[in-house]
Parts: sequence; C-alpha cells; structure tokens
Amino acid sequence: EALVLKREIYARRATMGSEADRTVLAGGNLCCSLLRAKRFAEAKSLLRDQLLPAARRSLGPEHCYFMDTEEWLVQALHRDPGATRDDLLEAEALALGTLQRRRR
Repeated sequence: EALVLKREIYARRATMGSEADRTVLAGGNLCCSLLRAKRFAEAKSLLRDQLLPAARRSLGPEHCYFMDTEEWLVQALHRDPGATRDDLLEAEALALGTLQRRRR
C-alpha cells in the first residue's frame, strides 16, 4: 500500500513539473521503498530511465540530490542477488565517482 502511495506522489510531481528537488526526493522515496521490497529491476529502471536524467538536467551533477540518486542506483545494483559482474563494476565506478564529487 505504501508503494502505491509513493508511486502516486512521484507521478504527480513528475507530471506537474513541480520543483525539481522535491520531485527527485519523491522519486527517491519511491526508490527506497522499491529497494526495501527487493524490487531491484523496477528500482534500476526508475533510476536509469527517469530520476537520474531528470536530476542531471534540472539540478546538475554536483547537486547533493543528484549524488543521492546515483547512490540509490549503486544500492540497487549491489543489493540485487541477480547482479552480474558488470552490474557490480558499474556500481563500484559510480560509487567512486560520486564519492570524489562529494569530497570537493
């Protein structure tokens, strides 16, 4: 039930064109719920297809919410029991890149 509500909140924010940071946070809340529910494929799809491109475009790669979004993808890749070696390498590269930017 919580997943349904979080999907609705994110969908409304995304279609209304409301503030970018709040839209990313709503998407992040949905993503975290998907990860807790072990819906890794859905979380990865949401992040790759919607959240990361929108956050990059509207907030930029140095914004803390964009980097949070990258870290959610790292979690989705790393925690997926069906993760391939390429998934894990992608997660590692993404985590290192995000860490370097956070240190600046």
